[in-house]
Amino acid sequence: MQNLRILIADDHADDLSALVAGLEQGGAFVHLAENGEDALEKALSGEYDALVTELVLPQLGGKEIVQTLLQEYPSFPIVVFTRYGTMDDAFNLARMGVKVFARKDDNSDDLADKVLQVASGEEIDEAGEKAPFARKLPFSQYMSRNAQMTSIFNTAIERVAQAPSTVLITGESGTGKELLAKTIHHFSPRGDQPIVAVNCAALPETLIESELFGHEKGSFTGAINKRIGRFEQASGSTFFLDEVGDLSPVVQTKLLRVLQERTIERVGGNTPVPVDIRLVAATHRDLKKMVQEGDFREDLYYRLSVIHLQLPPLRERKEDIPGLAQFFLERYRDKIGRPDMSFSSYVVKAFQQYPWPGNVRELENVIEGAVVMSPGPRIELRDLREDFQNISEPQQDDLSLRDARASFEKDFIEKALRKHSGNVTATSDVLGIARKNLQEKIKRYNIEVDSIREES
Repeated sequence: MQNLRILIADDHADDLSALVAGLEQGGAFVHLAENGEDALEKALSGEYDALVTELVLPQLGGKEIVQTLLQEYPSFPIVVFTRYGTMDDAFNLARMGVKVFARKDDNSDDLADKVLQVASGEEIDEAGEKAPFARKLPFSQYMSRNAQMTSIFNTAIERVAQAPSTVLITGESGTGKELLAKTIHHFSPRGDQPIVAVNCAALPETLIESELFGHEKGSFTGAINKRIGRFEQASGSTFFLDEVGDLSPVVQTKLLRVLQERTIERVGGNTPVPVDIRLVAATHRDLKKMVQEGDFREDLYYRLSVIHLQLPPLRERKEDIPGLAQFFLERYRDKIGRPDMSFSSYVVKAFQQYPWPGNVRELENVIEGAVVMSPGPRIELRDLREDFQNISEPQQDDLSLRDARASFEKDFIEKALRKHSGNVTATSDVLGIARKNLQEKIKRYNIEVDSIREES
């Protein structure tokens, strides 16, 4: 592993000290690139043995770097080391060819060793098998900091995905039921096939039978051709039936037959058609209560809930809110073209006080609206919709030590910059820190140096 050349693409130098130290102790030469275009140019030069990249970078994002680099060099060793990354990011990047995916807020003490391993051509596989890296990491390294959520996803990955059993996922709307279903499918033996999904609540009752089971030509007015239904389309793969609690009694009966006999009959047909599916169903409804009230078949309920996974609402996992909020901010500020947007610390605190009846989906919608409507680069409480206006700003005693320290440091730097008319070099000398480090803090705290200069 001696004399390896490692390129790191990241504009947050403070995040890299432990990684760089570990790589250099391992005998590697480390070069830093602070923007995506510079990183891609250097990586394409062929002078480096591996790339470590953040996903969010100035000028060119990490995903674009990965895609372009792997098109040119399909086996180039790439490690993603990011502040904000989801399970979907990890899945997609692993499929593209990324060797390691790690979050900066996880315990990454052994990351340098992993980088050195992939740079030297060694496979990272704790089970000793060739497999995508994303298939081995626990869910906690992708998105959730909540113990219950992490346990559910780890169970889904390690045990549920490998079995052919039917799964029922329950939880409030917006809690991530579809994400969990896709996770089960991705890690299953059927994961190389596209998942087929149907939302029962989104289809009119008159069309759902034809959509699910297909129909024969002439079976009803307008049926001018034979149609293959979703069950047949999903044969050999996973069928995700969302909002299964909205099915009519007739369709419930037909679904029960599918689960019992693994065959379907098209509308207007008499010939059983075999289907090889793994069914994952989901609902926000209380199916047990519906069974008691006679609105859902009891035998179907037991067929569906061979494995039952219940997702907690967002209000019960508040530790996930800051990370999710930042992820959605990154997504929409790039999409909408406002790359300098950031949250005030009070906004994140308000998010943690709000009950989120719409869960993660509601959080995403709120942030998208705030990115669009906020008049300045910093999202404040007043920029959020009416629901948040009655949430009081936290007092100093309510702030964590980390938030309090950040608030003090931001104010201190702003005062120093004003004293020196926005001169970064002079301010860094007075504060006793490197100019580059001061620029990092200015960027992190979204301090508007140009405005300070204009005031002077």
